[in-house]
Amino acid sequence: MSHTLEQFASQCHDLLKNNPGPAGRQKVADVLKGVLLDEAFIAKHLSPTTSERDIIYEDSELGFCIIAHHYLSPKSSDPHDHAHSWAIYGQARGSTEMRDYQKIEEATADKPGKVKVTRTYSLTPGVAHVYNEGDLHSPERKASTSLIRIEGTDMSKVKRMKYVVV
Repeated sequence: MSHTLEQFASQCHDLLKNNPGPAGRQKVADVLKGVLLDEAFIAKHLSPTTSERDIIYEDSELGFCIIAHHYLSPKSSDPHDHAHSWAIYGQARGSTEMRDYQKIEEATADKPGKVKVTRTYSLTPGVAHVYNEGDLHSPERKASTSLIRIEGTDMSKVKRMKYVVV
């Protein structure tokens, strides 16, 4: 069965409205897993012209965003959380190596926090992973990759603290 963005967004909305915490986010991740394997949906929303960050849906009531990401070449991010929000990473093409971290020292506006690696794992096509508030992680992409990510709010508008690995 082929998914549409409208149907998927509506499912996300209903799940998050009825279950606003981690349990609802996991239900959204479970639905996202099927969407990630829908070749027609992925071809439509993750075309060769998709940029590294295209918001394809923003919910007017709950504020969550569905974002298409297409990375043409390797790219990595420093350890981060999603501040007061959350995110669900869903791998559509390629592989992303993720690292989870334990906070050793709090970050401040003037000084990065300190973290240590607790786990490393791969996100492969069809895998969706929830990162709740405060979950520290970092992605590394060694080749071209595509993903669908759902953010609790548009993270491009949120100031986040910096962290360094010790």
